[in-house]
Amino acid sequence: MKKMIIAFTSALTVITAIQSHAATLPQQPYLNLTTAQSLANVALKKCLSQGYNVSVAVVDASGLTRALIRADKAGPHTLESSRKKAFTASSMGRPTADFTNLIKNKPELAGLRDMDPNILILGGGLPIKVNGQKIGGIGVGGAPGGHLDQACAQAALDKVIGGK
Repeated sequence: MKKMIIAFTSALTVITAIQSHAATLPQQPYLNLTTAQSLANVALKKCLSQGYNVSVAVVDASGLTRALIRADKAGPHTLESSRKKAFTASSMGRPTADFTNLIKNKPELAGLRDMDPNILILGGGLPIKVNGQKIGGIGVGGAPGGHLDQACAQAALDKVIGGK
């Protein structure tokens, strides 16, 4: 019985120490489903208001899809292009248009395109950051130009994330 009490007390001490340590760890921001859906909806509405039928994808920091929507008249290819743009922006931590310009100016970096089958080096993908920390990416595909896709993604970030 004495051994059981000692074992129980030791286990309780360890559990308390773990809980105490966990309570002192800083909380990491993450991309919740509500925010992902809001970002996708705002970007889609922005593009639709300008006459662009697009798809919008939002991925978390690990590149997993959290939200994916397609306008009624958007082409079927726009689903995959928006997802890949979101993945690229999230995994690389930079706007996808940056890589387009980088490869144009430094052709020896064209191998970036082949690093991962989910990477798409076209404008329209932006990282999602909160307090300077990357929590995901948003990608828009289907407008007649990557800069237009990116403008819709930026409008969503501005409205939903704002100064976070």
